Amino acid sequence: MENTPKIIALRKKRARAETRFRWYGRAGLMIAVFALVFLLFTIISRGWSGFIQTEIQLSVPVDSTLLGIDVSKAIEPQLLYVQTLPLIQEGLKRRFPEVKDRGQLRKLYALISQQAEVQLKHSISKQPYLFGSDITLWLRAGDMVDRYQKTRDRHSRDSANTIKLNDDQKQWIAELDSTGEIRLGFNSEFFTKGDSRGPERAGFLGSMVGSLLTLLICMCIAFPLGVLTAVYLEEFASKNRMTDVIEVNINNLAAVPSIVFGLLGLAIYLNLFGLPRSASLVGGMTLSLMILPTIIISTRASLKAIPPSIRDAARALGASPMQVVFHHVVPLAMPGIMTGTILGVARAIGETAPLLMIGMVAFVADVPRSFVDPATAMPVQIYLWASSPEIGFVEKTAAGIMVLLGLLLLLNSLAILIRKRFEQRW
Repeated sequence: MENTPKIIALRKKRARAETRFRWYGRAGLMIAVFALVFLLFTIISRGWSGFIQTEIQLSVPVDSTLLGIDVSKAIEPQLLYVQTLPLIQEGLKRRFPEVKDRGQLRKLYALISQQAEVQLKHSISKQPYLFGSDITLWLRAGDMVDRYQKTRDRHSRDSANTIKLNDDQKQWIAELDSTGEIRLGFNSEFFTKGDSRGPERAGFLGSMVGSLLTLLICMCIAFPLGVLTAVYLEEFASKNRMTDVIEVNINNLAAVPSIVFGLLGLAIYLNLFGLPRSASLVGGMTLSLMILPTIIISTRASLKAIPPSIRDAARALGASPMQVVFHHVVPLAMPGIMTGTILGVARAIGETAPLLMIGMVAFVADVPRSFVDPATAMPVQIYLWASSPEIGFVEKTAAGIMVLLGLLLLLNSLAILIRKRFEQRW
């Protein structure tokens, strides 16, 4: 066939269309990468400071008179009912003796967080022989001081939107800085304490434990029920109209918005069965309903991928139908089953809407110790911090997102590793 001018023009047009398509794909990929990098940069730039804290070194007089404690009796029980804040205030007045005005004293006391009272109580209870002497401690700084120190090398240090310290407070901080009595250290309490009304005292441990307990309940219900349902539908159930209806509904449930499962949990577990609100038990049972279709679908796909020759060989050797399935088919399909299950758990760990519907949005300061204790989950805790008005919760929110993203990345990496390690090609 001759290359007529019309054919040549068509070829050039097709080549231009293919070139445009490739550039569209490259542009879309670049936009996606840019959006991902921008998102990660925003989260990390705001969240890294949540893992560090500002501490002030202060010499505190351990005076039983100020506390109203009888040193002839056991000290620790008495500390439960007294405030050690007067000792911290006395230490600040000794450190800055020039401050006399009542209003200025209030500003001076704001340099130290109220959480420092707990630190001081702990130190005194462990060392009761300190009464009558001074103790030097690194105490947690107040929220505004913490924000001021973390932004000391940035142009936003004096921003009125983030820093609400007067000139006297900044001068006191500069004096402490010059003598090495103020420092930035790792915020270990972020991983060892529960939530708090004050951003400088808020920790992430309570929500982490709550998520762990919730996922344990979720897995104990969803994994065996989902796998057994998939095995029955794929290996034993007759192919009729009833099984077709069940399969269609399972596929539809996988696409249902998560808040619908929250409403279902609210109606059944709380209103009908009367289970405790804001408990990991109810949260796990609700999330198990949500990931159950995902586990069933992934398990059925894994079972279908097993060649029929495996089943035929097992039957030829005299295996019963149950032995064929549970001794040969299910073990070979287990890598795919585990991959789908882990992806379902990764979805569940990041869900917020179902947990909000069953009351896990409540403020919970204590770390849960059982499945029926009031608890919250990591995404819900992040939501609570994000909706708080205090500026200090901004960094806590971003830090919590970093921890949650790290766990999700770990779970997805584990799923990929299992698939690559145990996957078999037939």
